[in-house]
Amino acid sequence: MSRLVIPLGVLAVLAVVLGFSATYTLSEHEQAVITRFGEPKGASVVDPGLHFKMPFVDTVNRFDKRWLDWRGDPNQIPTKDKKYIWVDTFGRWRIVDPLRFFQRLRDERNAQSRLDDIIDGETRNTIASFALIEAVRSTNRPFEDDEYTAETERAESLEQVAQGRDKLTRQIRLRAAEIVKEFGVELVDVQIRRINYVDEVQVKVFERMISERKRIAERSRSEGMGRAAEVRGQRERDLKEIRSAAYRKAQDVTGAADAEATKIYAEAFGRDPEFYQFMRTLEAYPDVVDSSTSLFLGGESEFYRYLRSSSKK
Repeated sequence: MSRLVIPLGVLAVLAVVLGFSATYTLSEHEQAVITRFGEPKGASVVDPGLHFKMPFVDTVNRFDKRWLDWRGDPNQIPTKDKKYIWVDTFGRWRIVDPLRFFQRLRDERNAQSRLDDIIDGETRNTIASFALIEAVRSTNRPFEDDEYTAETERAESLEQVAQGRDKLTRQIRLRAAEIVKEFGVELVDVQIRRINYVDEVQVKVFERMISERKRIAERSRSEGMGRAAEVRGQRERDLKEIRSAAYRKAQDVTGAADAEATKIYAEAFGRDPEFYQFMRTLEAYPDVVDSSTSLFLGGESEFYRYLRSSSKK
């Protein structure tokens, strides 16, 4: 009996090894291609669970069922209107035919390399066929109504979008999807992650933006100066009106005072004409004669009459 233990143990180990070698399991997100001596054997295995294979000679090549990421390299591309830009793209893809995928590409590393060539190529071809505005905007929806955009739109009318960015990315995806289909791959999505001007063009764009801002600032200053001039003009008009009203009031008061004085003078003159003439003549002497005045008058002059009468006394 003891002599049977070792053979039975060996047989048990061989059975376990054989069992592990003859079976394999797939998770819900896996699919597989079985190869025998490097060549595919049978159809693809896409159902999860326990499966059987020829032990020791069959190899399980597993592939992911889920969406896989693809990230393109930034490319410098000239648009149809001769503007050089950097375009950075990304996408999603998945393996829908594992057998064909294995036969054409073998693994995901080779698939990523082929996707680089195909999607980047279609991106260059598509972007180069359209103007820059098509890659930047998707619709002709107006910009937000702020001062800068309003000034920019008045300065130059924006080009109208005929296709738009969404249609361009859809076109890239459809063209690339037709090519990658032969590799057992479905291209789920392609999007433009970033678009930027090349350095030379970017400097010119910044200079233009600065120029636009300066022009807006100059217009604001001009409007402010115009408004200030209006305020000053209104102030001057108000001051003139106030001065005019005050002057009219002063003239009315002066006229009334003069009239009252004339009335008093007239009453005084009516009561004693000689005294009135005497007072008016005395009031006139200081205005006519001072210490530096030489006055030549006839002896019979009315203006000299009171001086002459005074000297006789």
